[in-house]
Amino acid sequence: MKRIFIKTLLATVALASVGLAAAQERTLKFGLNGPEGHPAVAGMKKFAAAVEAKSAGRIKVQLFLNGTLGSDQATLSAIKGGTVEMAVMNSGILASEVKALEVFDFPFLFNNEKEADAIVDGPIGQKMHAALADKGTIGLSYWELGFRNITTAKRAINKVDDIAGLKLRVIPNAINVDWVKALGANPTPMPFTEVYSALEQGAIDGQENPISVIASNKFWEVQKFVAQTNHQYNPQSVIFSKKVWDSLSAADRKIIDDAADEATKAQREAARASVAANLELLKKNGMTVTQLPAAELTKLREKMKPVIDKHSALVGPVVAEVQAELAKLRK
Repeated sequence: MKRIFIKTLLATVALASVGLAAAQERTLKFGLNGPEGHPAVAGMKKFAAAVEAKSAGRIKVQLFLNGTLGSDQATLSAIKGGTVEMAVMNSGILASEVKALEVFDFPFLFNNEKEADAIVDGPIGQKMHAALADKGTIGLSYWELGFRNITTAKRAINKVDDIAGLKLRVIPNAINVDWVKALGANPTPMPFTEVYSALEQGAIDGQENPISVIASNKFWEVQKFVAQTNHQYNPQSVIFSKKVWDSLSAADRKIIDDAADEATKAQREAARASVAANLELLKKNGMTVTQLPAAELTKLREKMKPVIDKHSALVGPVVAEVQAELAKLRK
């Protein structure tokens, strides 16, 4: 009788354990406003594989590309509400949540990727992501979108004055509107998901994005020229729903955090390795690539300075902090 009781007890415990394991199984929805071939996709795939491996298949990650979860703002709202677990988007977009993140939209902030890595991975970048928690999101890591360049359908850009009069799509925030105005062009704020059709219909003359984004979206079909201005560098923030995060065990949080770190390294390497090949792809598909002479680049930087001064005052102390750190790196 005693043996029967023990067997029954063990069976009950085993069933309870199975039920607990099943309850902890979950699928994370991971969104991106970009297609296959976008610089973030390599990181998303690495993250998904790492999470599944570290959790022994208990946690899966489902990728949603091409803005299928909605615009960046719609996705951000869903993340806060806990109906979407995570996404990757330009860090500057999150300036609506934490004003300091607007510094990453400053023109000519970084000279190279090494400088960008030092800032985002260091105390300043980590402090910005930590501040997102009060807004309902967890900042897991920074990935790379890259240096932005201008494409047009009307004419090649060989000098700064060639930009004047163009109707350019910009990321919908104030600093991007201001720098386009400073060049005598007409800024058109627009969600990224609408850009291709707007170019196709002639509603805008051009847009600006990193080479890999231009290539992955086949903008050569609706644009003829690309000027390598490298006028901004965009880190991207991998963000997670705080509402969901708070419901996870410490072990599961560690799995997600560690996987994000692994994916960051892989994503940056893949993004940087793809630039040259994507530039050749643009040329192969008929785009004319131009570079501004040194004197014109100096002129471009000069025209941006009033915009930087204006937004430095609005963003606050973080601008001086970033500039001080960059000065140390450049010694």
